[in-house]
Amino acid sequence: MRNLVLAACLSLLAAAPALAQQANDWPIVAPAEGTATAAAFNRMDTAVRAGEFQTITSVLVSRDGQVVHEAYFDDAGAEGRRNTRSATKTVTAMLIGAAIAEGSISGVDAPVMPFIASYGPFDNPDPRKAQITVEDLLSMSSLLECDDQNQFSRGNEERMYLIEDWVKFAFDLPIRGFPAWIPRPEDSPYGRSFSYCTTGVTTLGAVVQSATDKPLPTFASEVLFTPLGISGEEWQFSPTGLAQGGGGLGLRSRDLLKLGQMMLDGGRWNGRQVLPQAWVTAMTTPHASVGEDRGDYGYLTWLPAYTVKGQSYPAWAMAGSGGNKVVIVPALQAVVVVTTENYNVRNPHGIADTLISEHALAALVP
Repeated sequence: MRNLVLAACLSLLAAAPALAQQANDWPIVAPAEGTATAAAFNRMDTAVRAGEFQTITSVLVSRDGQVVHEAYFDDAGAEGRRNTRSATKTVTAMLIGAAIAEGSISGVDAPVMPFIASYGPFDNPDPRKAQITVEDLLSMSSLLECDDQNQFSRGNEERMYLIEDWVKFAFDLPIRGFPAWIPRPEDSPYGRSFSYCTTGVTTLGAVVQSATDKPLPTFASEVLFTPLGISGEEWQFSPTGLAQGGGGLGLRSRDLLKLGQMMLDGGRWNGRQVLPQAWVTAMTTPHASVGEDRGDYGYLTWLPAYTVKGQSYPAWAMAGSGGNKVVIVPALQAVVVVTTENYNVRNPHGIADTLISEHALAALVP
């Protein structure tokens, strides 16, 4: 046994240089000085440094699989692991897809309850809880009374943080009601009533752990981060030790750009199929309507459209509070990463979206 452990350690040490090289094998191919694109990026950086977009910490852009712009505006620089809040949710969707691909989860229609039974018994028993599926939580449309955008909701994210067991918190919630002014699922687009719910995504992290019999960070490293050359990721944990799949994962800005580029390339990275292409398609297909002219929602992936120089471009987005975003624009073969610290300013998502549409993407459109 001792020899096996030693051999495993030596193998990891031997692999470390290769992983480090993989993490840095994406050179910047910046536009030539004097071109319109270079001038547009320079204007963007000048505006960011002038504080026109409050506190932006980094802006990265890839086009046609190449990094064409990379700028940092804080002391942490390229190696800083930035807490990008709910952008983590899209990573959890990726891990669900990986668990389905390996057969640990039968599919999106798998009921959640068998994976989390050990967290029970649950309050407010209702047979409809047993019918809640993985897809319900992926699409923010379960029947649990949970709404982070309603301070009175029993499932509001801030209430979850006050107790130890976040998964029990989720399934202790009652079934939500639908008064006359709130469309029922059967009367809603895609047959689902959207309600943004962090605790549901936290529960999906527990589902992955139970299904794979591995801690969430271990599984994430094996199936996602190591293949992409990502290391040093910083998870947040519940009081009981559950890695938070709903937010707070610390990654470098380049790591976020890699995740976006991998999605743009149909789940591939450096010639390796990291996620099934069909799963990326499922993540970026509308499954619920957010409402209020905010577009549609896939599997823990926002589906906005950006207007650039008068033309609308459908996009896929990872998004977290403060306006932290990874935006993928297939028609432009582009990925934009914006990280911020705009947590206590008005309309932080609007600030980031303006930066993305009027500067980052505009630099790529003639």
